[in-house]
Amino acid sequence: METLITLAAIALLIVLGIRLIHRLNAQHDARIAAHHFGDPFPAIRRPPGHGHGHPTAKDRADRREVTGT
Repeated sequence: METLITLAAIALLIVLGIRLIHRLNAQHDARIAAHHFGDPFPAIRRPPGHGHGHPTAKDRADRREVTGT
C-alpha cells in the first residue's frame, strides 16, 4: 500500500512539474513576441536608400530627382 501511495505522489509531482514548465515556456514566448528586435530605435532615422534590402525603382528615381544624377 505504501508503494502505491509513493508512486502516486511521484506521478503527481511529475505532472505538476510538467505543467509548471509548460506555463513558464508560454510566458517566455509571450515576452519574446512582445519585443521587436529588428526595429531601429525611434531616435535613429535612416536616410532614404540606406534601409534594409535593395532600393526599389521608385527609390532610385526619387534619389535621381533630388541629386540630379
